[in-house]
Formats: sequence, C-alpha cells, structure tokens
Amino acid sequence: MEISQHLQALDAEGKLLARAAETAGPDAGVVTCPGWTVRDLLRHTGVVHRWAAAFVAEEHDSPRPMGDPPALDGAALVDWYRQAHADLVTTLRAAPTDVQCWAFLPAPSPLAFWARRQANETTIHRVDAESARGGAPSPIGTEFAVDGIDELLRGFHARSRSRVRVEKPRRLRVRATDADAVWTVRLSEEPPVTEPGGTEDADCELSGAASELYLALWNRGPFPHVDGDPALAALWLETSGI
Repeated sequence: MEISQHLQALDAEGKLLARAAETAGPDAGVVTCPGWTVRDLLRHTGVVHRWAAAFVAEEHDSPRPMGDPPALDGAALVDWYRQAHADLVTTLRAAPTDVQCWAFLPAPSPLAFWARRQANETTIHRVDAESARGGAPSPIGTEFAVDGIDELLRGFHARSRSRVRVEKPRRLRVRATDADAVWTVRLSEEPPVTEPGGTEDADCELSGAASELYLALWNRGPFPHVDGDPALAALWLETSGI
C-alpha cells in the first residue's frame, strides 16, 4: 500500500475509535483487551500517537520513551484523544517523503513506516473500542488487512522479542482466501522467519478472509479455519501478544 492509503486509513480509523469510545463511556470494559477500560485504551493510543508524531516532526534519530497521558477523563479525555489523532495525521501528511527519523521495522522510508504502523495501531485499537461499545464492528478492507498481516508476520515477529518459538522446527501457513496472499512462517527456537508464498507442506494452516485472519493474528478473534496441528494455532494465541 502507498503512504497516502495508510494515511487515509489512519484518519478514518481514529475517528471511528473516538466515536466508539464516546458511545461506550470511559468505564466500559474492553472485551478484546481483558482488564482494560475505554479510559485505558484512549490514554494508551493517544500517547502512542503523540510519541509517533514527535519522531517525524522533530526528526529524532534514536528511540525515545513515551510520555504520560494527562489527568483527564470523560469527554475531556475523548477530546484529548481526538486532538492527538488529528495532530498525528496532520504531521504525517505534512512531512517530506524523505524525512529522516528513527523507525523500528524495515520499511521503504521512515515516513512509510510510521504511516503504516500507526494505521495498523489505530485499526486494532478501534476494534477494541468497538468491542467495548458493542454491536457490529466496522469492516476492514481486504487490501489493508493483507498489508497488516504482512507487517505483523514479517516485521514484528521477525524481531528478537517474538516469543513464538518451538523446540523442533515446524512450518505454519497463513492463507487469505479472498486475496492472492499466502505466507509461510518457519518456527524454531529462534524468532520466526516468514516468507511470502509457500508450496512446501505445512504442519498447520490458518486460512480465511484476510480481515478475519488479521484480527485473529492480533488476538482479536478466533482463527476462521485451522487445518493440521491445532497446537500451532494455540501456540500463536498464547505467545504472540505484542
């Protein structure tokens, strides 16, 4: 996906998140994040937005700690989140394409990284806010879901901190049935290694619509279909949290 597409998604998803949070109220429990309330969700996501925007706006070239959320609640907290989200969108849209700053996953450019990362961060937490509100969740487009799965598998879980590991080598296949998108995840005692495609036999295949797989891989829903060894699907659910 292009930077402009990620920014369009980021803009829309943050607005949906705020709307769902406002409807649910700050004390509502977040079904998809047990132990969290909407208050916790808004504070976390707003802090992440401000943290991300600062890297791009101020061109920081090394990691920096996240700040603390303000002592706000209720409608004031929702307003603060909306402003943090709007400022992030404005910052990324105004940034030059060659802006140089720190990023923590491979990407064509730092701007491409932050646009993609914040689009996915916001989408997942929008789903969380809608789980607190109740009712049907807003849809996730197939192309966006495929791109987000790729970021998760080939970005996040390629890092040394991934806990998805097994003693003996195994192969996990992830297949979107509504798109030309397949990944092979090689599991071992080391961080997972994911490659697009896959013709070799897999020990377990997770398949379904891209949007359902996206949510399941982020532990926001069940896997649509599991073929092969169900222990690998269970391993993912138990150890893949970020």
